[in-house]
Amino acid sequence: MPVDRSHPAFPYHVGGKVGTEITKPVENRADLSLAYTPGVGLVCEAIADDPPAVWEYTGRANTVAVVSDGTAVLGLGDLGPEGAIPVMEGKAVLFKHFAGIDAVPICLDAHEVIDIVAVVKALAPSFGGINLEDISAPRCFEIEGRLSEELDIPVFHDDQHGTAIVTVAALLNAVRVVDKPFADLRVAIMGIGAAGVACAKLLMHMGVRDIVGVDRSGTIYKGRKQHMNGQKKWFANRTNPRNIAGGIDDALVDADVFLGVSGPGLVKPEFVEQMTDDAIVCAMANPVPEIMPEEVPPNVAVMATGRSDYPNQINNVLAFPGVFRGLLDVRARRVDLDMKVAAARALAGCVSDADLGPDKVIPSVFDAEVVPAVAEAVRSLAREKGLART
Repeated sequence: MPVDRSHPAFPYHVGGKVGTEITKPVENRADLSLAYTPGVGLVCEAIADDPPAVWEYTGRANTVAVVSDGTAVLGLGDLGPEGAIPVMEGKAVLFKHFAGIDAVPICLDAHEVIDIVAVVKALAPSFGGINLEDISAPRCFEIEGRLSEELDIPVFHDDQHGTAIVTVAALLNAVRVVDKPFADLRVAIMGIGAAGVACAKLLMHMGVRDIVGVDRSGTIYKGRKQHMNGQKKWFANRTNPRNIAGGIDDALVDADVFLGVSGPGLVKPEFVEQMTDDAIVCAMANPVPEIMPEEVPPNVAVMATGRSDYPNQINNVLAFPGVFRGLLDVRARRVDLDMKVAAARALAGCVSDADLGPDKVIPSVFDAEVVPAVAEAVRSLAREKGLART
């Protein structure tokens, strides 16, 4: 069905949403001789003799590549590299608006892991960090893993780690509302793609042990044969300690937390009724969550979605600007799980004790405290762990 181009989004996007900005004057011949030849040649030679000088004498220290192949664009699927450009431009807008970071949208007509890794590695000298975006699972895991190992700058797949950081931040505050120990939570995750696996990894890193994952074929458990890949085998070997088989209705029995990163309307109220008292539901499929807030039964104490028209919006923009601001400020070599935990704790801390409640477990995306708090947590830990250049 053709898209209705009368929507106000279309005039907003005419001509694109990002451009270049010069940071030094070019008003006369003297300026020109510094900006370009002959002055620029001196700087080039200095960098060639002392490569770390690139961080001081170019824009690399404040520039991120936003890279996609267009295979998993928002919730729309494989739209190709051209179809992904508006999203990557939008990401660049958010980087600049919220954190003052220059970001370059790069949409690749390449889909093999080896090709994407090669292209990003070749481009890396121009950037202080790489933000991978909207690359389908399971390839996204291998692409990020290889780039993280082979590059000396941080590589951050926002669909994985941005979602995980914000979700964990919401859970850190939600357990304060319901007075449950974080590490003792029983968590059911629906959707074992990039976001679901990243949420599980971060929760496990923080001590949560009872996690049950559910995909289209049901719960993931040791020994399952159907519709498995390397990432799901890894997941099966480290989660579901009670070896629950079945579907999402089985996974939710006696669960404290539901995390939905799957699709619209897949969870029925009667499934949620089987959860514990004071249950926490984060139904993050967007724009239509797995279960709507008005459908949840009374045993749910905290409800979050990915939507802006309900309380407790789980939105990646609460994470990635601050995370990259911190990484770039110290010219970090990589980002690790401990930094992601630090970012989640800092984000959770932006909700004051006075404001904390069932409808306020995560700050607004327009809260001016968020980016500085997350950035400082990342900066401090990068220096503490010896991953910073400055």
